[in-house]
Amino acid sequence: MRKRSFAGICLGMLLAPWLRAQGFPSRPVRIVVPFGPGGVADLTARALAQPLAAGLGQAVVVENRPGAGGIVAGELVAKAEPDGHVLLLMSNGTAVSAGLFKSLPFDAQKDFAPVATLGSFDLAVIAAANSRFQSMGELLAFARSQPGKLNIATINLGSTQHLAAELLKTASGADFQVVPFNGSPAVLTALRGGQVDAAVEILGPVMGQVSARAVRVLAVMGAQRAAGLPEVPTVAESGVRGYDVASWNALAAPARTPPAVVAALNREVNKALADP
Repeated sequence: MRKRSFAGICLGMLLAPWLRAQGFPSRPVRIVVPFGPGGVADLTARALAQPLAAGLGQAVVVENRPGAGGIVAGELVAKAEPDGHVLLLMSNGTAVSAGLFKSLPFDAQKDFAPVATLGSFDLAVIAAANSRFQSMGELLAFARSQPGKLNIATINLGSTQHLAAELLKTASGADFQVVPFNGSPAVLTALRGGQVDAAVEILGPVMGQVSARAVRVLAVMGAQRAAGLPEVPTVAESGVRGYDVASWNALAAPARTPPAVVAALNREVNKALADP
């Protein structure tokens, strides 16, 4: 721990004169999020923004640019001035975009400079509190016996939630409809309103609804049970052998951003993440 702290101090001392000379940051920093408000990516960016702003000495603004499987947000950042003032909130969706679209206005591997990993997240299959489905087994049994009659909501096409639901459909042999919505709040509204039978969503943003007993978690989608819900089985334990899906978020700058700026951002992001 002391070595890392000492190295960080030395790096800061070396970078400080260069950064002052370059005037970074000279204006507010924008974090472009390829999802709507209320989802885990948006919440992560907003939780990071305040302590990051304190460390950088400039405001940090979260800008939601949902749609087109993250292409809109990705293109905006890829083509931004490479000076560290415009950043992309990356996710699994960024990583798999090349496999989802015939062509992209950016190269996910070449057009971004990674800054830092922000976190990893559990996904879950959830149902409304008054749902007839009390378990994941019941949900899948219905889908198999009534092909096409079950509706499972996710956020937009190409998102981790959407792909996780499609993988569940394939891996389980169950025939159900995956219904995409433009953001997590819309998914929860549809679920609680009875417009859909279940939903695949990141667990963190729905825990308030779970605690309030408005929704029920039928299964988590990773290899291990969620620490906060030890009584809830995994999808694999519910009969879909080998199923294991998780999500992650990271921060990236445009390629060709000066290494000293990327290092400064990395230092301040990690400092913010270390705050309990």
